[in-house]
Amino acid sequence: MSKLLQDELFLKLALNLAKKGLGWTNPNPMVGAVLVKNGQIIGTGFHKKAGLDHAEIAAIKSAKTDVKDATLYVNLEPCSHFGKTPPCADEIIRNKIKKVICSTLDPNPQVRNQGVIKLRQARIEVSIGLLNKEARRLNEAFFTFHERKRPFVAIKFASSLDGKIATPTGNSKWITNEKARTFARKLRGQYQSVLVGINTILKDNPNLGVKTKSNKDPLRIILDSNLKIPLNSDVLRDHNVLIATTTKANKKSVESLEQKGIPLITFKEKHIPIRKLLRILWQKEIISILVEGGGKVLGSFLDNRSIDKIYAFYAPILLGGESAVSAIGGKGVQTITDAWHLKKILYKRFDDNFLISGDV
Repeated sequence: MSKLLQDELFLKLALNLAKKGLGWTNPNPMVGAVLVKNGQIIGTGFHKKAGLDHAEIAAIKSAKTDVKDATLYVNLEPCSHFGKTPPCADEIIRNKIKKVICSTLDPNPQVRNQGVIKLRQARIEVSIGLLNKEARRLNEAFFTFHERKRPFVAIKFASSLDGKIATPTGNSKWITNEKARTFARKLRGQYQSVLVGINTILKDNPNLGVKTKSNKDPLRIILDSNLKIPLNSDVLRDHNVLIATTTKANKKSVESLEQKGIPLITFKEKHIPIRKLLRILWQKEIISILVEGGGKVLGSFLDNRSIDKIYAFYAPILLGGESAVSAIGGKGVQTITDAWHLKKILYKRFDDNFLISGDV
């Protein structure tokens, strides 16, 4: 086996290890690490949860033999700064690791390339760029967060074949089947937060949780300009919630929610400005959002061109009706040439239901 193929093999293993942290590492990236000495793997690790050991440290601790002169394979540049944990670069140097092969630099402009510089100053050989696309894809939310200075935004909807999410009477349970709905709930665990509008809360009283012990419940974000949300709503079951509202909100509701310990973001505008909201969420280190509806909310993100990924679930039914609720509202585009085109499209079937997902 050539050296390049061997390096790819170990980096692919690091990437697969990194995936084990999906949904748990936010606002940190998913990182995996593999230690190799004399062609043999002597240690592996991944970042399990924000605040716990980074992948490089976990790999060093797992090693059954001396890591001196070993090669470290990692999908992201080792950190060089103090956060919740000490710098990984310092531990790599202290343990006299000989070489580091990483797929990509850290996108955070405050730390980008600093780990590489520190390692090279300690005369450790550093190689960057192998499996770069795969590494960026794995941590697409983390890269979007730092490069575009806003959270990564995915939207999700479930509709009939004619693009309706509810009948003219508002009936919507259930358009898709149980398998599709179970998969959709699991998607929540991949995102740091899930966002809906107040009409979804009033109509469905959703839990917005993952409902499985193996996945972490996301932060629940509610758009509620007038604060109509009932205090006994399921989404207010704990403090892992954030409500965006406006100055026209009911004052008694403001007091009641504050007494309940529910955090609010208040805007002066009549309607919640999506781009300003995303900026504030970026400042709060929310790196990813799954927007679940309703149609008006999805349309507002589309109109503001603030979408990175789409999950569209379809059931083989037709609802019809001019007053039936469309999956996406808002102003929309004026011409077909202005339409949003998906890239990197994937298809998945759930018996007679199917999912189309892709990047925008």
